[in-house]
Amino acid sequence: MADAGALDALVQALRILPGVGIKSAQRMAFHLLQRDRAGAGQLALALQTAATSVRHCERCHTFTEAPVCATCLDPARDRARLCVVETPADQAAMERTGAYAGLYFVLMGRLSPLDGVGPKEIGLTQLIERACDGQVQEVILATGFTAEGEATAHAISEALKRRGLHVTRLARGVPVGSELEYVDLGTIAHALVDRR
Repeated sequence: MADAGALDALVQALRILPGVGIKSAQRMAFHLLQRDRAGAGQLALALQTAATSVRHCERCHTFTEAPVCATCLDPARDRARLCVVETPADQAAMERTGAYAGLYFVLMGRLSPLDGVGPKEIGLTQLIERACDGQVQEVILATGFTAEGEATAHAISEALKRRGLHVTRLARGVPVGSELEYVDLGTIAHALVDRR
């Protein structure tokens, strides 16, 4: 290719996405430029618009275009329950279940001292302020079950329990529809401990 500066820049930009390597990025770039120029323009406009208009909610830190998100403003939400998640994607997953009608606090990450992510970076102070607002009666910790997620849940739990708040953690267990012989031993062990 004689003049591939813009094409190379597009490929490199697409590689920013998680799970997208060089070959996938090239396929996407070639598809957009060869078969879907209108789609490329639509994608560019949507990215530009989102990058300039989407911000963090002042109350829960999820993504929104308004100062306060629709979930925080919804009078039908149970204000006595506050679910703590790591990312807006985790919040969206919780919402898709249809099983939770309380409010959220999005940490925007998890504790990871090796990466320089401490309590300040995940907004622990803001979480404590929000949880101690006089309305919240239960804080549900819905962080991941990774080492960092567990450490984050433990740190939050200890900080909130010292302030007299009721703190719970998502249960772990055998996935619905699975056969026990194919489930990993750690999951079986946690399911046995958390049995009800």
